[in-house]
Amino acid sequence: MRDITFSRPLRGMMLAPAVAIFAAFWLLPMAALARISAGDGLAGYLAILTNARYLRSLATTLALAGGVTLTALALSLIAGLFLARRRFPGRHALIAMLTLPLAFPGVVVGFMVIMLAGRQGLLADAAAALFGHRVVFAYSLGGLFLGYLYFSIPRVILTLMAAAEKLDPALEEAARSLGASSWQVLRDVVLPALAPALAAASALCFATAVGAFGTAFTLATDINVLPMVIYTAFTLNADLLTAATLSLVLGAVTWLVLAWADGLDGQTVATGA
Repeated sequence: MRDITFSRPLRGMMLAPAVAIFAAFWLLPMAALARISAGDGLAGYLAILTNARYLRSLATTLALAGGVTLTALALSLIAGLFLARRRFPGRHALIAMLTLPLAFPGVVVGFMVIMLAGRQGLLADAAAALFGHRVVFAYSLGGLFLGYLYFSIPRVILTLMAAAEKLDPALEEAARSLGASSWQVLRDVVLPALAPALAAASALCFATAVGAFGTAFTLATDINVLPMVIYTAFTLNADLLTAATLSLVLGAVTWLVLAWADGLDGQTVATGA
């Protein structure tokens, strides 16, 4: 097949829309945030970054996102491998149900958690009937974890299913013929082959959980996750300096995770894992 070549002016015209979108939705806003965050110089910047409240908020956000990522990977790996390799009646309906949360905005996810674990939720009613007191955790870190996990699992499952369907069954059959157990096949054949997909899925899940706002806005009444701190600083306190600085910190953390996943992807491919 002949390679299609384009003249330099035509290439420029084809790239112009992408460059314009990149500048409008990323470059210019990031430049504005950097300009605002540098308003008081380095001293003001360091004062915000060393503030104990903001550091606790960042630590809570990262711990929550990390826990959600690990849990989503564990659950989605099992479900993804099963759905990728089994054909049974109702499979497509089950996949559709598992991926349905992708259609819900964060506020709706938060409302669903309230209906499950809020003061008038199903779990509270069941606990009151069984034990005489209501169990409520929708507005705690546990409720936020549940909401984040709910909308993270579909993203991870779809990524792992797509990768699992491309695995060569002959490699697993060869390992079994050499006496490997099911656990050894999973550990030595399947997981290394899925490493790039696992890295991509974990980065996507972590980045989404770190920056999730709609669910946090609905549930985090007493939890200072970083998106809520930024929202409060910007809208309630009109503190643009703090909001811009924390936004850059949040963006930098997310970028580092995505860059790590991209580097890990390249390393696993290069080593033939």
